Amino acid sequence: MRHGALTVPFWSPAEIQGAIREIVAHLAERRVLAYPTETVYGFGTAVDHESVEALVRMKRRPASKPFLLLIAGSDMLERLGLVLTPSAANLAARFWPGPLTLVLPGGDHRVPKRLRGPEGGVAVRWTPHEGLQTLLRAYGEPITSTSANRPGVAPAISPGEIVAQWPDEIHRGSLMVLDGGRLPESPPSTVVDCTGRRPRVIRPGVLTANTLRECVPDLVGNV
Repeated sequence: MRHGALTVPFWSPAEIQGAIREIVAHLAERRVLAYPTETVYGFGTAVDHESVEALVRMKRRPASKPFLLLIAGSDMLERLGLVLTPSAANLAARFWPGPLTLVLPGGDHRVPKRLRGPEGGVAVRWTPHEGLQTLLRAYGEPITSTSANRPGVAPAISPGEIVAQWPDEIHRGSLMVLDGGRLPESPPSTVVDCTGRRPRVIRPGVLTANTLRECVPDLVGNV
């Protein structure tokens, strides 16, 4: 680590490759990772009950607000038993990797309940962030994702914001911060629920409903 051992450089391909072994070990110890994405910095863990609960405790996340999963390939969906419905498959083929989160059915007995939303599905995004894609492919499994901020504070767009808000967790080693530099401000990913009869926008974002309707004309919401 550098910067007073508070962050791990995660910018150049060499830095990313050099950090992977340490990151994978951190995740295996069921600890929380902070990382840059294509929108804001996120917090994440391995996809198992103990890891997810560690993130819930640190973030003080209400049970009614699940986390999503980041993937770097459809094989990661298959291993968790998540299902790409016809509409979801059309959207994924057009917009993944990209700032589109799909809520998918399936994953019974394989995905912790904390990751399942009120509609019964699991939110997933194939991230276009090259560093994260490299990490996920090396790790071989999805990681959870939620914005890196305390309640009532805007999502972090720089590692310094995370260091300022979570110093105790960083010093204890329960939180590792990947330093991918300051991110440009951007809207969040668009979230589409694909668990029902018709796909439905449940959070507007980068991709507009009209853009999404080019491949799923029966999309509802965010008119």
